[in-house]
Amino acid sequence: MRTPENAQVKLKRTLSLPMLVFYGIGVTIGAGIFALIGEIVGLAGQQAPLAFLLAGVIAAATGLSYAKLSSVYPRAGGEAVFVNIGIGAFWGRVVGLGVTATAIISSAVVALAFAGYFQQLIHLPTPFITSVVVISLAGIAWFGVRESVIFAATITILEIGTLIVIGAMGIPNLDDVGYLAQSLNPLAENANMMAVTSAAMIAFFAFVGFEDIENMAEETKDAHKNVPLAILITLILTVLVYMLVALVAITSMDQTKLANSAAPMVDLFAALSGRSGAPIAVIATIAMVNGILVQIVMASRVLYGMANEGLVPGIFGQLDPKHQTPLFSTWFVAGLTIVLAISFPLVHLAQATSAIILFVFSLVNFSLWQIARRKDAPAALRHWEWLGLFGTLISAGLLLSEAIKLF
Repeated sequence: MRTPENAQVKLKRTLSLPMLVFYGIGVTIGAGIFALIGEIVGLAGQQAPLAFLLAGVIAAATGLSYAKLSSVYPRAGGEAVFVNIGIGAFWGRVVGLGVTATAIISSAVVALAFAGYFQQLIHLPTPFITSVVVISLAGIAWFGVRESVIFAATITILEIGTLIVIGAMGIPNLDDVGYLAQSLNPLAENANMMAVTSAAMIAFFAFVGFEDIENMAEETKDAHKNVPLAILITLILTVLVYMLVALVAITSMDQTKLANSAAPMVDLFAALSGRSGAPIAVIATIAMVNGILVQIVMASRVLYGMANEGLVPGIFGQLDPKHQTPLFSTWFVAGLTIVLAISFPLVHLAQATSAIILFVFSLVNFSLWQIARRKDAPAALRHWEWLGLFGTLISAGLLLSEAIKLF
């Protein structure tokens, strides 16, 4: 195992369970739900809540694998560590680089989207806007993990508060119990399960992010207990919020109009309140800032963890002696994000990130299957091999489905 040059400096354990849950929710509930709800309603119609529930079940299958593995191996670098132990260094390196790539590409895409919204207020060149926002957020990430999570948690409260307010405004419309029951019934007469499955595939990516919690393990107090708990709490809360929003969406607004909306949450708020949806547009823009920050934090920790495992050069494991945060990794991630944002059309790359994520999930679940079957398996993982196999089949099946759609 390669040891980083400044091995005497350790990541600072400052994160409690509530802060870790805020981080998990912040990276999971982001700009996605503000944009995806219309497309999901357009596909699944009345069964949109069922699509979110199905997507939540799919995410939970892998979430449980992450929870079990993180209870035994609570280290930065999460997925790369799991796969390195379960399958080998080559696949551990592939997975770690894949996770880092998806974070950097996602940050670049979100930075470009942020620039588009910002230019509605002040017209500045896109490269300038993306560079300033990424450098500013990288500075927060470098300054300290506690400060980064507090900043992300503040925005998370704003995001979730907005979704809960919209949900609360729509509760009076949830008075038709029969209609609501039909929306969650896969055997309902008007249910098109092919369409619901397609919608669930899209909704699934609104859940991606919970796995990033593991990468904060070395900065979490009592990580063996708090990391798995944070993963499960994040998934449960996310499912509840998404389903509430979906139920309100199908009962409070014309579904065709919502499906065709460029800003569905803005239009849903306007329909419920009778007021301008401009505040929701501003919050969606702020949500994008949050998405960039948490991805920078996560990607830098993956590289740091991989350096500790000898999977990437030791320079990625260097920590700032004062702030006790990954130094080179943070600014490397920020720099590459800016290069991508100002140099490439990212539509196809962004689509590829979903396939990479499913590939990573498949290998993480397979690693649980491999580790749990060993004679010297940790006691906490024994008899959990079937969870790993189940998660592998689901993730690989979704990946195959995406491949068929591509080719």
